[in-house]
Amino acid sequence: MWATARIRAAHNGRLTALPQLHSEGPFHLRRMRTDGSAAKVGIIGAMSAPLGGDRLALDITVGDRAELEVTTAAATLALRGPTTAAATYDVRLTVGDHATLRWLPRPLISAAGSNLHQTCTVELAATARLVLREEQLLGRAGEEPGHLVSRLLVRRAGRTLLDQCSAYGDPEPGWDGPAVVNGHRAVGQLLLVGPGTDTRRPPVLLREGSKGGCAVLAPLAGGPALLATAVAPASSALRDLIDEAHALALGK
Repeated sequence: MWATARIRAAHNGRLTALPQLHSEGPFHLRRMRTDGSAAKVGIIGAMSAPLGGDRLALDITVGDRAELEVTTAAATLALRGPTTAAATYDVRLTVGDHATLRWLPRPLISAAGSNLHQTCTVELAATARLVLREEQLLGRAGEEPGHLVSRLLVRRAGRTLLDQCSAYGDPEPGWDGPAVVNGHRAVGQLLLVGPGTDTRRPPVLLREGSKGGCAVLAPLAGGPALLATAVAPASSALRDLIDEAHALALGK
């Protein structure tokens, strides 16, 4: 299956409008009610995806001064498909001047036998604000994960702010070792970018030595940006760690 869904948000002088909501394939886009001037879109899975060989893309553009939040109704489940070829899932996020995007999907689950290459490419204007959360669960209960390769590339004002790639599951060497996930099955990160982000703080390690996982919150060179990276034994513990890092980043 080949499918691309598109969201475009634009500020109309009073509030954020959604001049384009294009659903396709497994992506059903739904406008959600908000109390303020921001817009919110929920993504509902209309069918099982991604499967081996699928080519899926999500293209989101937030125009100047617009404010948009995007979430998903349920976790994304990568499954074995009719072919052993890798599925691809490309997320492209573009945020204009004085605009804000909160990209807050539910977790991606890498089920046994699946093969997925996921990329998230972000283009930010110099005055754009971004809150980006990623959560990945390596296998369902009692099973090994499939093969998952995930890349996050963020450019701000045309310059690379972050470029990282992670790979889990066979045939990746050492992915389950102490230098990577150390036996944990939930991994995630939170990226905060934008004017006013406090990057003066030194890196902070959260819950060091805890069996419930740990996280590190650190500023990025070329910011203003803060990145929290976390590992945990389960989804609920991972979300707690990311929420704790988010509160710390906001000074709460």
